[in-house]
Amino acid sequence: HQTALRESASAEAAARQAAAARAECEARLPPLREEETVAGAILQRLEVERDTLAAAQARAAETLRNLEAQVARLAQDIAREAGLDHDAQQMLARLAQEETALAEAATGQEDRLAEAAQAASDAAAALQEHEATLDRLSEEAAQLAAQHQTAERQLAEITRAQTRAQEARTRAQAAQTAAAQALDETTVALEGAEEEATSARARLARAEAALTDTEAARTDAQTHEADSRAALAEAEGAAGTLRAEVAALARLLAHEAGDGARLLDQLRVAEGHEQALGAALADDLHAPPVDDGSGWVALPPYTDAAALPDGVAPLAPHVSGTDRLDRRLSQTGIVAADAGARLQPALRPGQRLVSPEGDLWRWDGLHVAAGQAGGTAALRLQQRNRLDGLRRDLDAAEAQLADVAATYARHKERLETLTRAEADARAARRAADQRATEAQRAEARLETARESAQGKLDAAEAQAARLEREGADLGEQLDSARAQADALPPLDAARAQAEALRQTVATARAEMRACQARADGLRSEAAARSKRLDEISSAQRDWQQRLDSAAHRIGELDARKAATEAELAKARAAPEDFAARAEALSDEISRAAARLTAARDAVAAAEGAARSAAEAERSTERAASDAREARAKQEARRDAAREGVAAAAALIHAETDSTPEDLLERLDTDPEAIPAATELEAELIRLRRARDALGAVNLRADEDARDVREEHDTLVQEKADLEAAVAKLRGGINALNREGRERLLVAFDKVNANFAALFTHLFAGGAARLVLVESDDPLEAGLEIMCQPPGKKLATLSLLSGGEQTLTALALIFGVFLANPAPICVLDEVDAPLDDANVARFCDLLDEMTRRAQTRYLIITHNAITMARMDRLFGVTMVERGVSQLVSVDLKQAETLVA
Repeated sequence: HQTALRESASAEAAARQAAAARAECEARLPPLREEETVAGAILQRLEVERDTLAAAQARAAETLRNLEAQVARLAQDIAREAGLDHDAQQMLARLAQEETALAEAATGQEDRLAEAAQAASDAAAALQEHEATLDRLSEEAAQLAAQHQTAERQLAEITRAQTRAQEARTRAQAAQTAAAQALDETTVALEGAEEEATSARARLARAEAALTDTEAARTDAQTHEADSRAALAEAEGAAGTLRAEVAALARLLAHEAGDGARLLDQLRVAEGHEQALGAALADDLHAPPVDDGSGWVALPPYTDAAALPDGVAPLAPHVSGTDRLDRRLSQTGIVAADAGARLQPALRPGQRLVSPEGDLWRWDGLHVAAGQAGGTAALRLQQRNRLDGLRRDLDAAEAQLADVAATYARHKERLETLTRAEADARAARRAADQRATEAQRAEARLETARESAQGKLDAAEAQAARLEREGADLGEQLDSARAQADALPPLDAARAQAEALRQTVATARAEMRACQARADGLRSEAAARSKRLDEISSAQRDWQQRLDSAAHRIGELDARKAATEAELAKARAAPEDFAARAEALSDEISRAAARLTAARDAVAAAEGAARSAAEAERSTERAASDAREARAKQEARRDAAREGVAAAAALIHAETDSTPEDLLERLDTDPEAIPAATELEAELIRLRRARDALGAVNLRADEDARDVREEHDTLVQEKADLEAAVAKLRGGINALNREGRERLLVAFDKVNANFAALFTHLFAGGAARLVLVESDDPLEAGLEIMCQPPGKKLATLSLLSGGEQTLTALALIFGVFLANPAPICVLDEVDAPLDDANVARFCDLLDEMTRRAQTRYLIITHNAITMARMDRLFGVTMVERGVSQLVSVDLKQAETLVA
């Protein structure tokens, strides 16, 4: 601490000396900086004057160059104006000569123009007269030629018409003969077709009657088969449910039985007494039967056992399977739940009462309510009794299932027989229908052919008569045309006269053109001379004006040249004055720069000294500050050490009632061997934390245990409720699954039968069926379509061709429609992949579906065969661009109109 005091005093003295030195340096700086400022201002002013003088000198030099260039340009302009004056005088002389020549050439031009105009007028009049004569002769020749051509054309046309009429008469006679022969043949064939149609309609009526009887029988058999199948599905569902429950319960009991060493696994108890036995024995039932060791040992019955209270029946008669419980069960009675508390005081040592619900009353006063004792054993006994009951129900269900399966097999066999019979009847009706339709179509075709032949015969006869009349008319026209052609004058003379006059017209036209050309040339020359004279007069005025202005400009240019030369002389004397002034300014600038440099050096030296003094002051100040801080730290440590010594002495005195010196003597230890105070404090803190970690005594342990027990009882009750709800839910699910299986199987069989029948109908043979795959449960199984077209092997739908796949899909769709008909069915381009034969089968199937199910079919198609088989057609046409119109045709009404 004393050393810190001496260092602090020395540092403060050095700081005071450095502050005095810095103040002295700062006092010398202001005069030096003022001198530097004055010298800088003088130098700046001189430099501005030098720059101004340099700019003025540059402007004077530029002015000198401009004046010299201006003098040169003025001299050039004067020379150019002199040249223009000379050119103007020469041009005026040439224009005067040309004007004199044009005036001489214009003498007598009026007389020449009049003579040329008169000659052209005379030539034009002669040409007009010759052209009028030529036009008249040409028109007459053209009319005569047209008359000759018309006569020749009429003769040729009438001749060709006679030839065509003769050929048409020959063809008409041949067509008349062929039409008469075709009419006779068609009449004979029509009589045979009418007889065949009558016979086919009779066969069709018999086939439809047989089909109606067969369909009625098959419908009745299908109803019986569906009822028996539903009964079979119900029996299978019930048996399956029982099997599943028996298997699940058996697995559960086998899993809980373990190695089968418990007495509980050997017991059998009457239904309704499981809870009573569980309450009476509870966990004792889990002990095994043994001969020696821990478990149930076989003992003889009591010989002097106390009797149960009056009116109490023993539990033993309701339990079987072992005699090791005779002593226990003989002293256990079963009573109603409301009588237990009343009879409990009458119990003898070892006796107990139980109720069917699971209540327990013991001789020593213990009462356990139902559900709180023997729960596991009672549940085990109930499950075993439930398993025995389910097995008995399963045996009965298996027997009933066998009876129902036999009944279903009989009904199914009868349905298959009637289905085949119906298919045969339907095939017979279809064949009869086809023959009747073909006969009717053949009759209609022959009737149409007969009518067509009769029409052709009538037309041929009418055409022959018409051609005969036309031939007579053509002969009369030919004679008249020949007479008119002979009466026409000859054409060659008229043409020769017109050609001679055409040569005369050409000569007159050439002469007229020559006269007009001479007159036009004279007029053009006169106009050109007049125009040139006007141009010459205008040019003379322009050149005279140019000559006058050139003289005036030459005078102006001479005056400007003299003034510019005077200014040029003054500008040439200016550079010498500027040079003298620039030299004087350079000397003054050198002296001012030397003065500024000296002032700046003095200021820089003073500022360096001031900075050094300030740095020294800061260093000494920092050293003094550090010394003062070190002194303060030492004083704080000294004060803290004194307080620590006093506190330790007080603590030692309070704990041991002695001084530190007495304690050290009593410990008899080296002071250096004592651990540091920080280590002792850390150990003390660790021990205190360990003590606090033990926590306080829990005075609510009983209450917490009671709360946990109540929560446990609540969870057990909720678990029981959940198990009951799960059992109820599973029962509902099983009922729904059972009903779903029944309905699905009924619908599946119906659609399968319809699909097989329609497939056979479409393909004219073969077989097809739907198969449930991948699972025995109908609700989880997939669906596979198996098809066998005629002449092919049985295969899945994906292996068929495009047309076969389409027909199979149609059979399946219509099979669903037969099972659950809809009022309307829309088919969009379903016949696109089909050929003509399959399109006809598709249309036959539509007719059959329309007859069997009251469904309206809307078919979108482009196939002509399909459209021909429809009742009504709807189409859209666009007569005008952008305007669509709906068109409909009733084919049945159209057939009626045709008939």
